[in-house]
Amino acid sequence: MMDAVSQELEDDRPVPSGIAGLDEILAGGFSRGSVHLVEGAPGTGKTTLGLQFLLDGRERGERGLYVTLSETKRELMRSARTHGWSLDGIDIFELVPPELTLDPEQEQTLVYASDLELGETVAMVRKEVERVKPDRVIFDSVSEIRLLSQGSLRYRRQVLALKNFLSLQNCTTLFLDDLTQQAEETSLHSMVHGVVRLHQTALQFGGDRRRLQISKLRGREYKGGFHDFVIRKGGLRVFPRLIAAEHDKDAAATPPVTTGIVELDALLGGGLSRGTSTLVMGPSGTGKSSLTLHVVAAALERGERVLVVSFDETRRVLLARAQGLSIDLEAAAAEGRLALEHIDPAELSPGEMMGMIRQHVEAGAQMVVLDSLTGYQNAMPEESYLILHMHELLSYLGQKGVVTLLVLAQHGLVGPMQSPVDLTYISDTVLLLRFFEAGGRIRRALSVMKKRTGPHEETIREFRIGSEGLRVGPALEQFHGVLTGVPAFSGPTSTLLEPKADEA
Repeated sequence: MMDAVSQELEDDRPVPSGIAGLDEILAGGFSRGSVHLVEGAPGTGKTTLGLQFLLDGRERGERGLYVTLSETKRELMRSARTHGWSLDGIDIFELVPPELTLDPEQEQTLVYASDLELGETVAMVRKEVERVKPDRVIFDSVSEIRLLSQGSLRYRRQVLALKNFLSLQNCTTLFLDDLTQQAEETSLHSMVHGVVRLHQTALQFGGDRRRLQISKLRGREYKGGFHDFVIRKGGLRVFPRLIAAEHDKDAAATPPVTTGIVELDALLGGGLSRGTSTLVMGPSGTGKSSLTLHVVAAALERGERVLVVSFDETRRVLLARAQGLSIDLEAAAAEGRLALEHIDPAELSPGEMMGMIRQHVEAGAQMVVLDSLTGYQNAMPEESYLILHMHELLSYLGQKGVVTLLVLAQHGLVGPMQSPVDLTYISDTVLLLRFFEAGGRIRRALSVMKKRTGPHEETIREFRIGSEGLRVGPALEQFHGVLTGVPAFSGPTSTLLEPKADEA
């Protein structure tokens, strides 16, 4: 027998939901022996969440009961099969009161049908719970009780009585509510121990976005705010909102890491510092992605693991372009040291992308490249807080000691440039790329506008891109108009890089 102290410790231990990301948000899971409300419009994933909760209990040797008033047992089993699940070992109680059948012998004429239906419904639920003695219960859905009650007071009393009964039986219960009758119904919130709200938003283009919010959880320090989730084969996958302060750990001081190009290292004051972010910005075609590929190649040469998140190029195109620069990434990708993740902005939510980056960093990635932030911005057309998203992400990566490269394409090719979003103030280093004209040729120049972690050159250097890679020339002094977006070179062409055969 369990003594009183052991029983209290057992009661305080949360009940896992069966969804890793949701457990992180709930600080471990649902409260044992309590009733929780999972609410959301039809199609938001309530039933799937409930089934995962019961399946997790089955894996832990706990008894599960699914009480359904809104779906038949056959429909539930069909839904489970689409996810590759078997409901063997889970009791499904298909609750159909006599008054809800089409049997003419069950029709009542001397009493109100709602009185009989509600009383029989609650009585049958109690009887089934007493028979099964479950540890976990799903009640789907309380909106049917609301319909049968035909009044808020009676509805509240019946749900409260059902809640108290389930709590006395020490059942960890989820009430599902589809909100079809009263979208702003909140009377349940005061009665239950916790509330999980599921949201679904249809964008003008692309897939639906799903988010969940914990609006109440007594006695638990849960993660507030909205958290993205998806429904795929295998159930719900929840991506907790990234909170950088939870990972607050200063990275150990280390020497700067080389970019693989001596002249670029000199321009950067020795290289890139670990735990910092570098914004590579310039108009399209200036070589931003090519430059980052050289930095990636240098990291792989050091034996580091690298993650490249590409919005604009597929894996095949990126590898082929690297090969054209004499950079072989195939071997590192095959060995798993280089992860290439191509993102479809129309389908991926910001939370899912952050979850993917966190997974790679926790697995040991020491460098992360986002190419480009324009694609990231397109991934969240309905989001108003891109800067806050990036601030949390860069703070997290910095605390993990990751070298982060951000590629940002500015609008226009020549003339004054505009950025779609200003991330210069949250970036530790800003590398500016520009076109300029000299000797009858269009050339490229780069300069470091900012570096928080140490000194850097304030000069401007020319660079060229060819089949042998990227070449950076000496510092040039005869430049003016760089900050206006129209740089002009007035020095002798003899100080510029001469094109090789493949660059001519």
